[in-house]
Amino acid sequence: MKLKHFDVLVIGSGAGMHIVDNAFMRGMTVALVEDGPLGGTCLNRGCIPSKMLIYPADVINIIKEAEKLGVKAKVESIDFTSIMERMRHLVEEDRAHMERGIEHAEGLTFYNDIGEFISDYTMRVSKETLRANNIFIASGARPHIPNIAGLDAIEYLTSRTVWDIEAAPESMIIVGGGFVAVEFAHFFSSVGTKVTLISRSPCLMKNSEPEVSKLLELSMGRRMLIKNNMEVVEVEKKGSNIEVVAVDSGTNEKLRFSAESLFVAAGRMPNTDLLKPERTGVNQDNRGFIEVNEYLETSKERIWAFGDTIGKHMFRHVANYEAGIAWHNFSHEHKIPVDYSAVPYAVFSYPQIASVGLTEGEALNRGHDILVGSYRYANTAKGAAMVEEEAFVKVIIEEGTDRILGGHIIGPSAPILLQGIINVMNSGDGSFLPILRAMHIHPALPEVVQFAFNNLSRPGHVHR
Repeated sequence: MKLKHFDVLVIGSGAGMHIVDNAFMRGMTVALVEDGPLGGTCLNRGCIPSKMLIYPADVINIIKEAEKLGVKAKVESIDFTSIMERMRHLVEEDRAHMERGIEHAEGLTFYNDIGEFISDYTMRVSKETLRANNIFIASGARPHIPNIAGLDAIEYLTSRTVWDIEAAPESMIIVGGGFVAVEFAHFFSSVGTKVTLISRSPCLMKNSEPEVSKLLELSMGRRMLIKNNMEVVEVEKKGSNIEVVAVDSGTNEKLRFSAESLFVAAGRMPNTDLLKPERTGVNQDNRGFIEVNEYLETSKERIWAFGDTIGKHMFRHVANYEAGIAWHNFSHEHKIPVDYSAVPYAVFSYPQIASVGLTEGEALNRGHDILVGSYRYANTAKGAAMVEEEAFVKVIIEEGTDRILGGHIIGPSAPILLQGIINVMNSGDGSFLPILRAMHIHPALPEVVQFAFNNLSRPGHVHR
């Protein structure tokens, strides 16, 4: 079998495309290996299609809650088929644009298949053998399927398959309590599905600020049944429904739930078991995630890894950032380490959540002397106009340095409001003073962020 040589091999067409573009622009020969649709998880099964579904769900809830503003309105019907078709059309359009670009790129060879390492710097894919001088692994992750009795005997949904359904089920059980579970619980409950959310964790979004998690659960609990601290142990098809058996972690009591559809959103696992990176000298941890140093270098010289495959912060914006660091460290003598001190994330639930940096508990556990500030939307003019009685902002700063350690928001436009905090955390010394001193448009929602920083106190004390 003829051996093909490349300057650069990129595995994964999500954030990996940043490497492909840079290498191609430098005139390098590039091999791109992707076993799924071009664009990776974000474009095809994650960030982008999910938001195209969730925005209509947001609109539905805004209409249903309009009466609190003195506006009597109702949702007459929901065209589920149209919502799904619009999502699929937009994703296919973006993917087709990428495919056309690759077709006309001389020096770039695309392998749309599973690649498997067979020896150092050498991969077999699509009945060909490739060898590359430099390799970037951005192979992503896929849904983790827990070991539940009977699960392999029934049909169930995951974040890989849900995009193809044609009709909203009358009822659904969602197993999980993280990002995917919460966002799809919001979507399906909004379009009329009776949702039961079963989480093994003590609360939804367990790594969020406790106050945020509590409010999220209170709000979502008005539209669905939420059962925490429950371990799903068995599933079985019963007539047209699926019966789920779950055990309460505290009491060991067994509870049974029944629904037309089952959605498994129980975390993610890396795709490294398909790649066999150990055959090229790349070490993995006990979960299968590739181990890298602070420069995103693997245990093998001239092989870098980033994105979901290293299991650090499994968000596309983090993978994009890591791709930039990996490329810099490949193309420059002076290396740059990754900095995860201000990693933001958003949950497009209802209400929305956005967070960056440390929680209050994390900051205290790390030995920081901190000040904490919080402010409710309702205590600003715009928040009062919106009748947002529960939404709030919480911020954590380091006493003495004024450096922002964390910011956490739950409420309308939370990801947008958080961006100002993110920007300041990445500027100068990271002090909150620019937010405090800057003119904020009045009346507008960003004032709630400024007021949170003007409402600081030590943990457990009244604000100063």
